[in-house]
Amino acid sequence: EDYLDYVLDLPETGVVGLFLETSRQPDKLQAAFAKAADRGIPIIVLKVGRTELAARLAVSHSGALAGSDAGYQAVFDRYGVQRVRDMDELATALILFSKLSLPDSDHPAPGLVSLHDSGGERQLIIDLAADAGVPFAELGEATTATLEDLLDPGLPAVNPLDAWGAGGADADKVMAQSLAAMLAEESALLGAVVHDRAPGSAIYSEYFEYLEHAHAGTGKPVCLVASRQGTGSDVRVVEATRRGFPVLDGVSQFLSGVRSLFAYREFQRRPPVKIPTLSPIIVDNLRAQLAEARLSGELGEHLSTALLTECGLTMNSGMLVDDAEQLASVAEQLIYPVVLKTAGGTAHKTDVAGVVLAIQSAVELRTAYAEMSARLGPKAYIAPMVEAPGVEMILGASRDPQFGPMVVLGFGGVHAETLQDVAVLAAPFDAATAERALARLALAPLLGGARGAEPVDVGAFCEMAARLSAMVHGLADCVLEVDINPVKLGPWGVLGLDALVVLDTAPAADEAVA
Repeated sequence: EDYLDYVLDLPETGVVGLFLETSRQPDKLQAAFAKAADRGIPIIVLKVGRTELAARLAVSHSGALAGSDAGYQAVFDRYGVQRVRDMDELATALILFSKLSLPDSDHPAPGLVSLHDSGGERQLIIDLAADAGVPFAELGEATTATLEDLLDPGLPAVNPLDAWGAGGADADKVMAQSLAAMLAEESALLGAVVHDRAPGSAIYSEYFEYLEHAHAGTGKPVCLVASRQGTGSDVRVVEATRRGFPVLDGVSQFLSGVRSLFAYREFQRRPPVKIPTLSPIIVDNLRAQLAEARLSGELGEHLSTALLTECGLTMNSGMLVDDAEQLASVAEQLIYPVVLKTAGGTAHKTDVAGVVLAIQSAVELRTAYAEMSARLGPKAYIAPMVEAPGVEMILGASRDPQFGPMVVLGFGGVHAETLQDVAVLAAPFDAATAERALARLALAPLLGGARGAEPVDVGAFCEMAARLSAMVHGLADCVLEVDINPVKLGPWGVLGLDALVVLDTAPAADEAVA
């Protein structure tokens, strides 16, 4: 943490590479990340310990807590820290960030353009770019027409482009002009010549001519990429890279670096975060209420729902009954259908048949209650049955041992544990941050109205997630976990259907001293 903070103050620092096992001072690490973000200095991190075995070995090596990988990733996302998987990706990303500057384009779909002399290798980079999440720039009609005039018959004028054709005297001229034409597109942020090397790991001089011609005509960054490792013996690798034309080995490593370049550019262009806050009065009042309940460790659904509602989350509120007599006094006044749930302290109610849905009358309610209370005890919770169409989501929170409150958001219901299509964000955050995270999930297209369904109110769910993040941040000293599953999300809005809040049973530091 101290080294990182130090190098950020050096005037010559343009990018930082960080190999990270763990952080002994996570607050100081986050402060350094924040400083880097404010100063526009990108940080590329290779964080080990993603797997259980690697995490255990990290502890034995460093003698410090490895920390959860999801917690680290959430912190990286917050501060725009770009993560790579291995040393080759780290070196490649550092070269790209130190030597290239992406243009400030407002095109809605910016991307990469790449030039090839092989149709097969062009198809390969399309597959690899899809895996890496790197978009290709779209070509306009004018550029397509220019390429069609340049290319041999039968070569499609598309990006990525195989422009070699039958070769011939003008082949190198065609290659250089084709790259320049594609790079001139407004959507093009970066150009790459992806070619094999000459015998003995040498580089053909013509490749540099392609790069120089395209850069001179557009002012945009370009680089030369080998399809595999092995160019280090050519002295022009270092010379060209230092002149601003990086020469790189390995398409996958290159695409990883491009993904990081594009992601950091997006991070820098984000609007300021607008985090919802809880008033100090509400926080103090809630903290006082929770102090009384702390000995139990776990709030039931009734109290959990009330707490979340007071913090601005839209919850399906119901009533608590302690016995059959209390149930009978309210059964005739309810609006049906309703849901009956056990309130006997079982966290996963469905696992013990502790939920009865769509109860249509007082008679059905009394019958269901009699059966459930005989098995699970007399305490029960009654709530309106939500029959509106929608998608089942999940919201939750937990306290990371190093970085504090984290919020989980994604697709929920009975499939939450099996699908695990969720994102983890460091609290607090705003609705826009939640929406970006949600858009990256595999099932995200469901929210836009799959198979003719009406699109759901994504904004309402993201605002609810942001409010939860403000709550767990404000009550970080006493709230240990939150689980809202499922959350019903539809065109009509959002509603939490089930809630559980777990309190930290250990006394706060000031209480312990007292």
